[in-house]
Amino acid sequence: MITGMHPMRHFTFLTSITILLLLSPLVAKATEQQLLNKLDAFLYGASINDASVHNTFWHEDLVYTSSGGTRFGKAELMKGVRETGPIVKTEVTTWFSSQDVKVRLYDHLAIVNFKLVAKTDESEKYYLNSGTFVRKNEQWQAVNWQATKAAD
Repeated sequence: MITGMHPMRHFTFLTSITILLLLSPLVAKATEQQLLNKLDAFLYGASINDASVHNTFWHEDLVYTSSGGTRFGKAELMKGVRETGPIVKTEVTTWFSSQDVKVRLYDHLAIVNFKLVAKTDESEKYYLNSGTFVRKNEQWQAVNWQATKAAD
């Protein structure tokens, strides 16, 4: 027993710790699912070039490294999205989706690695993407992004 602690308080303390340890995997699984849902919603929104989806997905301090070897921030990315404008669903030429998604959680930080699939009527291209997400006010946003063309 912890010195100077009343036996009932000791029991309550140990019970609280036990409950936290038991709930921890459930919280992690729920957080992982939240990130997976966010990624899926983003990829759909990126397919139709939805500026509001981009705006909520990317953190203000974003550093984006493209598969073409250029690096830019959120302001430049959003400028390109707004200039292109939204795409009507029936006119989308490339649909984005993900495969082999892996999520690693570290308190208020998450690393999401996945294979991006860019599918057109004629082909499928693959990219290996890595995103670093930060959580602020219970919202996850990508603060760092790396896109690399996958080897054939």
